[in-house]
Amino acid sequence: MKAIFHPAQTRHDPKMFLVNGAPQPSPEQPERAERLLAGARAAGCEEAAPADHGLGAIARVHTPEYVAFLSGIYARWRRIEGASEEVIPNVHPDRRGGAYPASAVGQAGYHQADTACPIGEHTWESIYWSAMSAAEAAARVVAGEGAAYALCRPPGHHAFRDLAGGFCFVNNCAVAAEALKPTHPRVAILDVDLHAGNGTQGCFYDRADVLTVSIHADPVRYYPFFWGHADERGEGPGLGCNLNLPIPRGTADADYLPVLDQAIRRVEAFAPDALVIALGLDAYVGDPFAGLGITTEGFARIAERIGALKLPTVLVQEGGYLSDDLGPNLTSFLTGFRAAHGA
Repeated sequence: MKAIFHPAQTRHDPKMFLVNGAPQPSPEQPERAERLLAGARAAGCEEAAPADHGLGAIARVHTPEYVAFLSGIYARWRRIEGASEEVIPNVHPDRRGGAYPASAVGQAGYHQADTACPIGEHTWESIYWSAMSAAEAAARVVAGEGAAYALCRPPGHHAFRDLAGGFCFVNNCAVAAEALKPTHPRVAILDVDLHAGNGTQGCFYDRADVLTVSIHADPVRYYPFFWGHADERGEGPGLGCNLNLPIPRGTADADYLPVLDQAIRRVEAFAPDALVIALGLDAYVGDPFAGLGITTEGFARIAERIGALKLPTVLVQEGGYLSDDLGPNLTSFLTGFRAAHGA
């Protein structure tokens, strides 16, 4: 199985975000990519660089307003006298319909849900190649490879069609799903990150051709707060095509696996042609976010159950933050997946 990664993905280097109103160093550091790449190599994956699949791979998911914002806002922001080094919003609308602001400050508030996704000089370059890694992994599955791993950094599952948040800018899972669809018309996305895949849910909420399933820490008192609840089932043609499975904080392997079985049953009921895994490793018991209690061995058991579906699969990296076990956790997951899937 190939591990897809471009070195430009490390150029995004965010400095801070707010935690309970206080500035803190961002945990979404370039070193994450280095440790994950080492973990993929230890699992026997062969590293490959993505081809440039063009802006269309992103534009099939995101609005042209949003793409123009991401690609051009930093240069505009730096022209503001006294502006911060990174693009960080200080205003948010109470509604997002109607008029669209012309100012850089207004657009930052419109397109950035929180302070966790600051945009620096090299952010767009990293975003672009992160999305290309997802598109490349999907292209390899379309070409007949059984599975491919996209080391996407920055991550993407909190990004809506026109809204960044939670360290995420472009929704890489959605990029992969759209790239699969010409040959695999029905795609299921299974999110095992610590946090709800709210952006992915939003991208497909009114569609019946993509199933979105997310297992995550209960958002009633946890990020992303406003999404990820069990009553969010989709709307219009997509009603019944979104499943959220919120679980208590601290849930460990033994209690997690039955919930995973429930998620897998829903995937099987959808009868997809291909599968996208939003692979968050921040469910780890030792992750800095400390939300769930999955062990390194637990990741292998999760992966074995997913791999046993034996579907054409794109694994897209989401969360998982700096600890000594970040790379070994990825090795455990990829090894368990390959053993069951045969990729």
